[in-house]
Amino acid sequence: MLTLGFVITPGFPIMSLAALSVFEFANNSANAELYDIEVLSEDGAAVATASGTFVQTTTFRERRFDTIIIGGHTRVLPTSDPLRGFIRAAADTSRRVSSICTGAFALGDAGLLDGRRVTTHWLFTDALKRHFPRIRLEKDRIFVNDGPIWTAAGNSAGIDLALCMLEQDYGHDLAVTVARILVVDHQRAGGQPQISALLEIEPKSDRIQDALRYARNNLREPLSVEDLAHVARLGARQFSRAFRAETGTSPAKAVEALRLDRAKLMIEQSRHSIEVIAAETGFGDQERMRRAFLRAYGQPPQRLRHIAAQAHENV
Repeated sequence: MLTLGFVITPGFPIMSLAALSVFEFANNSANAELYDIEVLSEDGAAVATASGTFVQTTTFRERRFDTIIIGGHTRVLPTSDPLRGFIRAAADTSRRVSSICTGAFALGDAGLLDGRRVTTHWLFTDALKRHFPRIRLEKDRIFVNDGPIWTAAGNSAGIDLALCMLEQDYGHDLAVTVARILVVDHQRAGGQPQISALLEIEPKSDRIQDALRYARNNLREPLSVEDLAHVARLGARQFSRAFRAETGTSPAKAVEALRLDRAKLMIEQSRHSIEVIAAETGFGDQERMRRAFLRAYGQPPQRLRHIAAQAHENV
């Protein structure tokens, strides 16, 4: 059985505890105590969440765990001397030391991040780099695993980090089972952007949102204006006008942005050939995808794959 300690501080967002559901359902699915989970605090008392509810904890003083997760907060807080000391000790005795959201600042205050690849929530990336200029900040990743140090961007990204830990500990099949129980993707790769093209577009009406969700889930299809207009229950011209008014872009450009998001992720995280990725993401052929990558990223797909491979070798 692996011991896991999750550290919280007063005023923490209760959503940060969602990562613990991964380990909880791993125990349930395996019908075995794979993880012994404890919620920790400096004093071992009940800790108030940001919404005013309370979570019972035990003290982290003089404790040892296989895995430590430092929960985040809604703002950057000073790291107490006891917590700093606990994290430093954990770096020597724990297999993994990790953080969610602003928890990365506590890892940095404990001296664990210099020279390491790190992420945090996009709201705090600039502050993290100012506080710890020697880190290798990867601001557009949802989580990063750099040896024994793991960091997640935000509270929902903590679920992805936990699923990756579970897969490392007990295998792919159990991680997939737990992801299905939680009704989440298994798993968003760490390299997936924190802010997707779909969020950047930010449509206001349900009809345009429905059309974009349909596009994201059916990228292999042609996705003509007529197709999307049908999903939105509008005529093609009316749909195009409404789409541009709400998003500031055309349906065709929005679909290309979604395809680029998916293709870039597959190039960096999978072993599929460029030809297969072009087909899976709806570009149809390699040359069309290459031109889209040059417009968006200034580099062809093969170059981005090479950069991703080098980054992986340097971990």
